Amino acid sequence: MSRTAVERLLTEAARSARVPGAIVLARGPDGAEIGGAFGRRSMAAPQAMTMDTVVWIASMTKLVTTVAALQLVAEGRLALETPVAAWLPAFADLPILEGHDAQGDPILRPGVRPVTIRHLLTHTSGLGYTFTDAELGRYARAQGLGPGDSHRLPRRFEAGEAWLYGVNTDWLGEVIAAVVGETLDVYLARRLFQPLGMSDTGFAPRPDQADRTAAIHARLADGGLAPMPFALPPPPHFMMGGGGLYATAPDYLTFLTALMEPGRLLPPDLTSALFDGAVGDLDAGDMISSEPSLTRDYRPLGDAPKTWSLGLLVNRERGPDGRSAGSGAWAGLGNCYYWVDPKAGVAGVCLTQILPFADPDALDLAAAFERAVYS
Repeated sequence: MSRTAVERLLTEAARSARVPGAIVLARGPDGAEIGGAFGRRSMAAPQAMTMDTVVWIASMTKLVTTVAALQLVAEGRLALETPVAAWLPAFADLPILEGHDAQGDPILRPGVRPVTIRHLLTHTSGLGYTFTDAELGRYARAQGLGPGDSHRLPRRFEAGEAWLYGVNTDWLGEVIAAVVGETLDVYLARRLFQPLGMSDTGFAPRPDQADRTAAIHARLADGGLAPMPFALPPPPHFMMGGGGLYATAPDYLTFLTALMEPGRLLPPDLTSALFDGAVGDLDAGDMISSEPSLTRDYRPLGDAPKTWSLGLLVNRERGPDGRSAGSGAWAGLGNCYYWVDPKAGVAGVCLTQILPFADPDALDLAAAFERAVYS
């Protein structure tokens, strides 16, 4: 890993001011860490972005919830082929949305094929997001559904028919809570955050973290940036195991590093399953935006072959910026990105707080950081 290259990147990124602030951090096979922070937590305030800045990591939450579920699989308390409705009977009532009729009313039908835990993990259940499926967005607006109502969205197809990025991991968090008899936040803290020393990670910033929590910024039509009002629904709410966590870069890197240590978080077979395809020949990993204010289209790795595992986007060939074939990666809606490369023993995170997702400047920064790490 090249500390000089990373330092040069941080200096150039701060000078360009293309993002309001960011934290980048990576760890190599020898345990050495390189990274840094630049810019401000909010363009409306003077506080600098620092390594202990707390950010909303959004869908980076998914891997945490996935690992917690796979731990239960390893313990024999949960099975991949178990129907979700066996733990959450209300799930069986979710209809499939086929579209809308000429009057604008939803066309709904009952599902036929049971959705299993595996379908949730692989995003092949038919569940989507309002920002990845226009019909779901139309349905949510008509029904008055907001960010905390993901459990009320219908599915879009029978389980196993396609890959669609969606609220699967939110439901997986509810399954975990049903299995263990604890709320998801309590269970994740007990099983993952406390043992790993992730003291800054949780579903809502604590009062003592308020002064070091970064603001979300909106990318304006002219390319500029401005702080925007943003907050997740306050507890109690449908615990978003797919996108509700706040964390720091060191906390999340600690989690990724532990994932690469054989047997520490998961047994070897389940660790391997996180870095191997689990959706067959289904196209996976690309997202087409239906809500431009939240996300642009996202095509990670471009045309390079990729697949989805039980919880990660996996590149089948060496990545364009350095990661080995068989690495895992994903992201968070506020333009947070990570990768974990078990072959090279390298993991890294790049955290900003910008909407919409797939911001070109944030993507450029994340790619440049990866190149600097591997240089």
